[in-house]
Amino acid sequence: MSVLAVVLIVVAVVVLGLFAGGLVGAARRARSTEGALRARLERANEELALAHAQDKGWDRATMEAAAREVHAAAGGGPIDELHLVQVLDLPGTDADEAVFRVVSGGAETQVALGRRDGAWVAR
Repeated sequence: MSVLAVVLIVVAVVVLGLFAGGLVGAARRARSTEGALRARLERANEELALAHAQDKGWDRATMEAAAREVHAAAGGGPIDELHLVQVLDLPGTDADEAVFRVVSGGAETQVALGRRDGAWVAR
């Protein structure tokens, strides 16, 4: 085998080793930052839903109280966290919808609210 062939093989092995190492490092980094990224994404989604609700003149405290009532009526336990995740402003007041993510006792559920005669009720 010529010297050139040996040098090319060594260079190819080094390049492949660096490529594989880069893939492993990128996968580790992605796994380590996934939780923080997911939390930031959920927070941004909640803030966007809240901004949309406030833009429509919806009172968050009233919506949260209705979500708590619906959760309690469904037999849910004490609420640890309550997050507004979606609002839908469809034509007509009674077509409006809001979705909350409820964390209670480590379990997550969704509570969907709709409007009836101006009040927030279970959808």
